[in-house]
Amino acid sequence: MRPARHLLTAFGSLLLVTLPLATAVASPSQLVSDPLRYVNPMIGTGRGGDVVGDINAFPGATVPFGMIEWSPDNGNYAGYSYKGGPIKGFSLTHASVGCDAFGVVPILPMVGKLGAAPWNHREAFSHASEHASPGEYQVTLSDSHVKVTLSTTTRAGLGQFTFPASAAAHVLIKAGDSLSGDSHTTVRVVNDHEVVGSTTTGWFCSEGDGTYTAHFAITFDRPFTAHGTWDGIKAMPGADSAESHHGKHVQHKPGAGAWVSFDTRKQPVVKMKVALSYVSVAGAKKNLAEIKGWNLAQVRQQARAAWRRTLSRVQVGGASKARLTTFYTALYHSLTHPNIFDDIDGRYIGFDGKIHHVAKGHHQYANFSSWDTYRSLGALQAWLFPERASDMAQSLVNDAKQGGWLPRWPLENTYTGVMNGDNSVPLIASMHAFGATDFDAQAALKYMRKGATEVKPAHWGYIERQGVDDYVRLGYVPNDRSTDKHTRYGASETLEYAIDDFAISRLAKSLGEHQVAATYLKRSANWRHLLNPATGYLQPRFSDGHFPPGPGFVAPPKGQFGQDGYDEGNAAQYRWLVPQDIGGLVKAIGGPDKVIPALDTFFQKLNVGPNEPYQWSGNEVDFGTPWLYNYVGQPWKTQALVRRIQKQLFTPSVDGLPGNDDLGAQSSWYVWSALGLYPATPGTRDLVVNSPLFEHARLRLGNGHTLTLDAPGAHQASAYITGMRVNGKPWSRTALPDAVVTHGGQVHFQLATQPSKQWGSAPADAPPSYPAPTGK
Repeated sequence: MRPARHLLTAFGSLLLVTLPLATAVASPSQLVSDPLRYVNPMIGTGRGGDVVGDINAFPGATVPFGMIEWSPDNGNYAGYSYKGGPIKGFSLTHASVGCDAFGVVPILPMVGKLGAAPWNHREAFSHASEHASPGEYQVTLSDSHVKVTLSTTTRAGLGQFTFPASAAAHVLIKAGDSLSGDSHTTVRVVNDHEVVGSTTTGWFCSEGDGTYTAHFAITFDRPFTAHGTWDGIKAMPGADSAESHHGKHVQHKPGAGAWVSFDTRKQPVVKMKVALSYVSVAGAKKNLAEIKGWNLAQVRQQARAAWRRTLSRVQVGGASKARLTTFYTALYHSLTHPNIFDDIDGRYIGFDGKIHHVAKGHHQYANFSSWDTYRSLGALQAWLFPERASDMAQSLVNDAKQGGWLPRWPLENTYTGVMNGDNSVPLIASMHAFGATDFDAQAALKYMRKGATEVKPAHWGYIERQGVDDYVRLGYVPNDRSTDKHTRYGASETLEYAIDDFAISRLAKSLGEHQVAATYLKRSANWRHLLNPATGYLQPRFSDGHFPPGPGFVAPPKGQFGQDGYDEGNAAQYRWLVPQDIGGLVKAIGGPDKVIPALDTFFQKLNVGPNEPYQWSGNEVDFGTPWLYNYVGQPWKTQALVRRIQKQLFTPSVDGLPGNDDLGAQSSWYVWSALGLYPATPGTRDLVVNSPLFEHARLRLGNGHTLTLDAPGAHQASAYITGMRVNGKPWSRTALPDAVVTHGGQVHFQLATQPSKQWGSAPADAPPSYPAPTGK
């Protein structure tokens, strides 16, 4: 997540659009047979609130983890906003990111005069004509009265444009109009039905100089009657090619493009295939072969079948239509990223700029929002789809082999350096713990240790762990030596590195590297260097060891996004970011008697943004905080709090998430919590519990086992756990045994409308903590 420069803008009243949904509850025995009935891609296309900002889900057509995500762009920095303006085009790549990114090659049909600057043309639309479902997107453009229907395969898309009768029907190919700008764009009209080109873009969140090149190939089902190109300065009717050159960060400067024209007076329908490649135009042409013929219904049917198979790994029942829709849409959003990056022939462009090949049956993946996704999404994907997650982990290892270092928020085949921490490390370790083991874990460990001990700028200046030399020497990153675009992040950097070190220790232990595991487990206790005994907060320290004067939380000055020393947050929100040793943190602060009142105050408000000392559900730092009560003997408060967050912040509406979805991170939080589970500790199989939202759930795990979750009474507004049974045996702990992750089984929740203050309240019932051994 990196939304600061967008979130500080003032907005007007919040638009809330909610689908009319039935409230009847299905029988617990009636597991959902077709999850597509409950997926609405329009959910999350609005805002999470004025402070939190845009959610940035896209409504367009895609398949699970598809390279192409074909969706409208209408003025939002990440592509689409429900309350946005006219459509500039239907671009080929999207993600629910917090800043300008993706949106390559917008394509826009229109009717009438092109004018002197066709690249500026926009088309109004009405939501009444808009329809989104898994694998398909439809809308009618109001100005030109063109009906647009889009569907996709993994690397290609088929669009159908139904024009009014006209001698001047056009398709604009805005090749140099990516959302983050384009430094170099070429476009070429090959013949009377084909257009190809390439564009170079990148500079994610305006951090670093990493760029990538996307190549495209377009073909039409009939010859066009005329064509032309533009270079962003002038339109050139009849020209076969165009090229543009710009510097970086040029979002509002048009690049090269082309148009093709049709006579639709006798035949109103024009069909178009488009494919992407990050290797070459020739690779894009090959990728067109994913779509045989011009049968849009067949492509749509195949896409929907892929989504049905994927979403059916989780079947739930015994809930209202509203809950089912929120749940399955969240699961859908959890399975759109990362994205397949290799071509149909297995070739992909590496972090070294060279062409590589993946083995048959495997894929290279790109676009890991790792700071966001290591906390809950990686574990979910690995548990349900270990073969895919293994390829994802191997993809990150491949990036390191080719570029020298594990990436932080890798975008296509480039380093970005966005966010702090060393986030590929806990992401890989968590995927490994949840069953994704078919990758070179020894190589992963090698590069994890390299990043944890060495500082050497690579490529445009990317450093895997900034300040790691100080961190190793002092046990923390000094706040006066930790800067990111003039903002100091010493405390959050240290806390993330301690989590990263713990993840290294867990992976090393699983590989039999016990000395390495011991070394990094010791380093995982570096959070203790930030505990200010005068305030009880985890605070930034300076090179000479002193803490900032005054209280732990200090309200940031107006216009600043978070407190000094913390990335996107403040001392109150980062106070709890020690998932590897919550037991040790509780004891260090003063025990449950001090922690419980602090938590009660912390949760008085939800989703406040980075500048207030309360919980911020819309940002990943606080994802695990609702389950802290499980560690201090009051699990009923966790159960009530999770229900409160679910009810207030997750709804089947365009504004139905608490913040930026960050490539499925927010959505995965909801999926886990709705099932009554949460992966509390990165690098482990620890699943802490809360009361589920569904009376019955069945998960077909990727290793062939099945897990069933029964919770009679879960549909009620208030549902507290009064007892549990795991595989028929009574269970009082507030975390499940590892065997549930590895072998499935049956978990039965006994629920009531009033809290039980006995179940799960004993010290021995707390979830595991992993303290580093004291002494030498």
